[in-house]
Amino acid sequence: MRIITEAHAEALVTMPIATSPEHNVSEVEIEQAIRSGIERYFDDCRARVPAFIDRHFHYPGALATNRMALGWDMLRAPINLLWAPVYALVCLVKILVPKRTGLMWLHGLANRVPAGFTTRVQQHISHLILADLLNNGQKDSRLEGYLIEALEAAYERHSCKPIEHQRFSTLIERLVADALSQYRMTRTASADITNSISCTVLGAFAFQKFTPGGIGLGVVLASMLAETLAAQDFILGGTLGSWYYSWFPPEPSLATTASVMIAVMGSLAAFAAFSGVIFDPVQAAVGLHRRRLHKLMDHLQRDVTISSQSSFRPKDQFVARILDMFDMIKSGLL
Repeated sequence: MRIITEAHAEALVTMPIATSPEHNVSEVEIEQAIRSGIERYFDDCRARVPAFIDRHFHYPGALATNRMALGWDMLRAPINLLWAPVYALVCLVKILVPKRTGLMWLHGLANRVPAGFTTRVQQHISHLILADLLNNGQKDSRLEGYLIEALEAAYERHSCKPIEHQRFSTLIERLVADALSQYRMTRTASADITNSISCTVLGAFAFQKFTPGGIGLGVVLASMLAETLAAQDFILGGTLGSWYYSWFPPEPSLATTASVMIAVMGSLAAFAAFSGVIFDPVQAAVGLHRRRLHKLMDHLQRDVTISSQSSFRPKDQFVARILDMFDMIKSGLL
């Protein structure tokens, strides 16, 4: 696929035009120079990934990264968790519904649906990826420098004149912004998956029940609360009441179930805001952060090379939604 597109051509407008054949730079050479610069840039970015993970996702860096959750993130995180299934459905619509003339309105509507509130932790990690990983601590785009260097080398082989150039920043600004937006959503999805795992472990060890999520845990706790309250009101006393209702458990009221579920979901949402302190080092140790960042680099390299729209679409949020659906099926809500 050709990598010389309008964006690249526009970026090359200020290049000097040679007046003699020996000064001409062919389109193939420009194409090879751009491809070489992009490959070198992203290879260097990938080489910085291990140090980036050690600095920000292992202890003590994980504490500093997730300390940002103190404050309004305690409110944003629960809202994001509740909104995540809606946004996942919107993403599914954009993937499955064809872009036909009669359905473009649906794609336009789906594109206007926000992913949720951006938390301070998400903003902080996005800034770290942009500043430390992509730009290597520099203010300007490092990719721009790699492209200019490669193009200058190509032109210098034909002319000794100084090479003029203009900014390449607009070439990747939109792609990077969209990719980082997708990466931020993996934080919400990871928190949701963490909650599901935590509920399963808690239900297994504390209650000897299979509770694959907050809904299942809420149902179990509501049943236990209803049994305790019924035993206290048992006509023959609490001890016999506990024995009786262990064999014939009472059905919790809708109000009791709803109240317990709200309390459980609120507690899980508060835990989700800080869960990165525990699970970021775990994800770093098993290689999840490394694979996710490498995937981000792979997609960005591809998108910058062909100047297409961002193709980075992590699957974490869909995994989280599958777990949520299983939780609702297990709890009898579906």
